[in-house]
Amino acid sequence: MAFVKDMLRMWAHSWKRFISIAMITLLGVAVLTGIYAGCRDAFRSTDRFFDAQGLHDVQVLSTAGLSNGDIAALRKVNGVAKVQAERSQEVTFDLDGRKSATMQEIGTNGIDQPYLQEGRMPKKAGEIAVTRKFIRDSGKHIGSRLTVTPESASSDTSDTSDTNGADGTNETNGTDEAPSFPTKLTIVGVVLDLQNLSNPDGYSAMTSFRSTATTDYTFFAPSDGVTGTLCTSATLLVKGAAAESTFDESYENTVKQVTDRIDGTVKTDRQKARRQELLDAGNRKIADARAEADKKFADAQSQIDANRQQFNQQVDQIVSMQAGAAAAGAAANGANAGAAAAAGATTPQLDETTRETMRETIIAASPELTQAKQQLDQAQSQLNEQKASTEQTLKTKENELKTSIPQVRWYVQDRQSLGGFSALKSDLDSIQSLGNAFPIVFLLVAVMMSLTAMARMVEEDRSLIGTYVGLGYGRLAVASRYLLFALLACLIGGGLGLIAGFLGIPAFLLVVLQGMYVMPGLRLEYDWLYGSLGIALFVVGVLAATIYACVQEMRQTPASLLRPKAPRAGSRILLERIRPVWNRIGFLGKVTARNIFRFKSRLIMTVGGVAGCTALIVCGLAINDTVADLGIKQYRDIYQYDLMVVSDDSDASAMRTKVASDGRVTSSLDVRIESGDLAISGGGDGDSGKAGSSGSESIQLVAVPEKHLSDLGEMVTLQPVSSGILGTSGVGKTGSLKLEDDGVIVAQSAASALGVKAGSKVRLTNGDGVRATAKVSAVNRNLIGSDVYVSETYYAKLFDSKDAKNTKNSKSSEDSEALTWNAMLAKLSGSDTSQTDYAESLEEDSSVMKAVSCAHMADSFKFDLMGAVVALIVALAGGLALVVLFTLANTNVSERVREMATLKVLGFFDREVHHYVNREMMILTVMGVILGLPLGRLVGGMLTMALNMPSLYFEVEVKPLSYVIAAVATMAFALLVQLFVNPVLDRIDPISSLKSVE
Repeated sequence: MAFVKDMLRMWAHSWKRFISIAMITLLGVAVLTGIYAGCRDAFRSTDRFFDAQGLHDVQVLSTAGLSNGDIAALRKVNGVAKVQAERSQEVTFDLDGRKSATMQEIGTNGIDQPYLQEGRMPKKAGEIAVTRKFIRDSGKHIGSRLTVTPESASSDTSDTSDTNGADGTNETNGTDEAPSFPTKLTIVGVVLDLQNLSNPDGYSAMTSFRSTATTDYTFFAPSDGVTGTLCTSATLLVKGAAAESTFDESYENTVKQVTDRIDGTVKTDRQKARRQELLDAGNRKIADARAEADKKFADAQSQIDANRQQFNQQVDQIVSMQAGAAAAGAAANGANAGAAAAAGATTPQLDETTRETMRETIIAASPELTQAKQQLDQAQSQLNEQKASTEQTLKTKENELKTSIPQVRWYVQDRQSLGGFSALKSDLDSIQSLGNAFPIVFLLVAVMMSLTAMARMVEEDRSLIGTYVGLGYGRLAVASRYLLFALLACLIGGGLGLIAGFLGIPAFLLVVLQGMYVMPGLRLEYDWLYGSLGIALFVVGVLAATIYACVQEMRQTPASLLRPKAPRAGSRILLERIRPVWNRIGFLGKVTARNIFRFKSRLIMTVGGVAGCTALIVCGLAINDTVADLGIKQYRDIYQYDLMVVSDDSDASAMRTKVASDGRVTSSLDVRIESGDLAISGGGDGDSGKAGSSGSESIQLVAVPEKHLSDLGEMVTLQPVSSGILGTSGVGKTGSLKLEDDGVIVAQSAASALGVKAGSKVRLTNGDGVRATAKVSAVNRNLIGSDVYVSETYYAKLFDSKDAKNTKNSKSSEDSEALTWNAMLAKLSGSDTSQTDYAESLEEDSSVMKAVSCAHMADSFKFDLMGAVVALIVALAGGLALVVLFTLANTNVSERVREMATLKVLGFFDREVHHYVNREMMILTVMGVILGLPLGRLVGGMLTMALNMPSLYFEVEVKPLSYVIAAVATMAFALLVQLFVNPVLDRIDPISSLKSVE
C-alpha cells in the first residue's frame, strides 16, 4: 500500500510530464484518426446515398442507340442484377443566351433515381424536375413554365459519338424511333442529380476545371409523354456490388468482372447484330422504295398505254373511213352499177403496210394528231428515263449502304466515368493520403519526447529505485511505476484524441466538404478498430521509450543506484579548438556553448523535435503555396493564349468567321480538340471502349495542323520535364521541345499519374472512341488538365484517317479535308476584364460551344478543401511545436536545478537566470528551425507522390514568406514557453536544492 501511495505521489509531482505526454498523444491520435475519419464518414455517407438512390454500377452507351435486343442481351449477362433502359434527348432554350439541357427519363426500375430536395417528383407529361443549379441560374421556381426546342435528330443517341449514319439510320431500324420529349414544360420539383454532387451554393467554382458535363443542365421527366422506342443508354446494377463500399477496391473488382463479361462476347455480338439491324432496315427501305417506284411506274405505263390505244383507235377509224370512201368512188366510176353497190356496202381489206402508210399520212396531215402522238412518245420516253434513273439510284444506295453505316461501337463505363463521382473520390483520396503521412512525424516526435521526459523522470528517482530494489521489490514492479504513468498518460491523451479525431476534425472537414458537394445523410461515425489501433500505436511507442529509459537505469546494482550519479566528465567542445573565435566569446557565452554541445542527447532531442515541428509547418504552408499558384502558373505561364473557343464540327467555319470579324484577335492557331482517354499500353484491347478504368486518365486531345506545328510553341509553353527523386521533377529549357510526327506530347499531370515518360508506349483514344498505340515523344510541363498534343500527320497514322494520309504535302491545313479544326487558340488585345467579358459574349453565339478565358480561369481557380486541410495541419503542427518546446524546457530545468540554485547563491538575479537558461533554449530552437526549414521543403517535395489527383500536378512551391512564417511561429512558441518556464525558475529554492544526498 505504501508503494502505491508513493507511486501516486510521484505521479502527482510529475504532472507536467503527464500533461506533455498526454498532449503529444492527443495531437498524434487526433491527426491519425481525424483526417481518416472525416474521409471515411464522407465515403460511407456517399456510398449509402448512392445505394439508396440506385446509382448505376455500369452504364452501356452505343453510337447507334440500344434496341430491345441489346437490353435483352445485357439482362442475360452473368452477375447483372438489374437492367434499366433509359431514354434522353438534348434540347435548347433561351436563358440569357442559348443554353442546352439533357431531358432525362426517370427510370422505372429503381436505378439512377434523382434525390428530391424540394417539391415533388414529376408524374404527368410536361412535368419536370430540375437541379438547384438551374434554379439559381435561371431565377425560376416551382410552378414556372419553360419551352424547349429539341436539337437535330443527329445529335443524340450517345454521349460519346455523333456518328449514327449518314442516312439518318439512327432513327429507325424498321420499328425503333429516337426518343422525343414534350417541349412545353412545368417545373414541379428540385432534385439532386446523382451524377453531379457539386454544391451550386458553395465552392462549386473550384471543380469547374474538372467538369465533364456535355450540356449545361439536366431535366428529369416521367415516362408519360416520352415517345420513341430506341434507348440512348442502359444502366446496370451488379449483384453483390451494393454490399461493398463503392470507393473500395473490392467494389471495383466486383464490377470489373461484369464489365469484362460485357466487353467479351456480348459487346462484340451485339455491335454486329445492331449494325446488321441497321443494314436490314436500310435494305428494307430500299426494297420498299423499289416496290413503290415499280408500282408508280406500272400505273404510269398503264395510263400511257391506255392513251396510246385510244389514239390508235381514232387513227384507225379515220383510216377505215378514208379507205371506204376511196373504194366507193372507184366503184361509182365503173360500168356495173350492181358491183358499185356491192363495193359500197363493204369495207375494203387493206394490207398492214398500206394501213400504216395511211396512218402516218393521216397523222402528218392533222396538227392535232401530230401533237398527240408527240406527247405520247415524250411521256413514254420520260417514263423510261425515270425507270432507268430510279433503278440506278437504288443500286447506288444498295452499294453505298454498307459504307454509309459506320461500325457500331459500345462504350462500357463504370462509376469512375462520372465526373462528380471521380472528383469527390480524388479529393477525398488526396486528403486521406495526407492523413496517412503526417501522423508518422507526430509519432516520431512523441517517441522522442517521451524518451526524454521518462528518462529524466527515472533518473530523478534513481535513489528511490535503488531503495525499492534493495528492499526486495522486483525490477518489473519498480518499472511499473513509470510504465503505468506513461500508459495512463497515453490512454487519457489518446481518449481525448479520439474525441477530437472522430468528432472535431471530421466535423470541420465535413463542413468544408458540404460547401463543395451535396451529401445527404451525412453523419459522424466511430471506428472502434481504427481508434483502438491508433491509441495502441502511440502506447507502444511511448511504452517502448519508457522501457528503454527504465532498463538503462535498472541494469545497475542497488548500491550504485543509491549513490548520486557521478557528474559528466568535463570535455572540450569543437568550438574551443577554434581559438580566434573561442577567445572572443564571453564567460557566459562559453558556458552556454559547453552546455549545448556537451549534452548531446539534449541537443539531438531538442533540435530534432523543433526541426520536425518546423518541417510540418513548412510542409503545410507549402501545400497552400502550391495550390495558390496552380492557376497562375497554368493559365498565365504555361498557356500563353488568352482565349480558347470550341465549336461543333458543323459550326467550325462560322465560329472562326465570328471571332475574326470581332477584331479582338492579334494571333491565333486553329486546332482540333477532342475528349479522349490515355492509358498505359497493354491495359486492354484496342476496342474495348471502356473509359475511366484503372490505369487510365481522361485527356483533352489537341491535334495541330501540319503546317503550323511551330506555332504551337507560341500558344503553349513547351518545356520537357523528367522525373526526379522524392516526387520532384526536372524542367528543361523553354522552347527546347517541339511537336513532331514521331509521337505525342503528354501533359505532366497525366504522365505523373500513369508513370509515363518519354519513349513510353500508351493507348490513346480519340473523340470517336477509336484506339491506337502511340509513342510518347516527350512529357510537357502542365499542372491543370491533361492535354495531349499530336500532329495532323501522326493523328492520321494513329487513327487511320484515310483522307489525311497526304496532308503533310498539302498547300495549307485549311485546304485539307482530313480533320475539321473545331477549336481556336487566340491571343487577345485588351485587359483581363475585357477578355473575360468577350469570352462570355462568345458563348451566347450559336456557333460557339465553349469559350474559355485564361485570365478568368487564373483568377477563379480555387481548391478550398486543400486550404482547409492546410489550416488544420498548420494548427496541429503549431500545437505540437508548443508541447515539444514546453516538454523540453521543463526537462532542461529539472535536470539543472542544482545549477540554477548555484547561480542564485552566486548572486544572479532572477532576470539573469532567465536569460542564462532561455538563451540555450533559443539557440537550440534556432538550430532546429534552421534544420527544419529545408527538411520541410524536402517533405513538401514528396507531396506530388501523395497528392496524385486526376488532371492535377502539384509543382511544389514554397514562398519566402512561408519560411518566414514557419520560423517566426516556432520562435514565438519558444518565447511563449519561456513565460511558463520563468516562474518555475523563480520558485527554485537554493537551500533545499543544494542539499547533498546522504
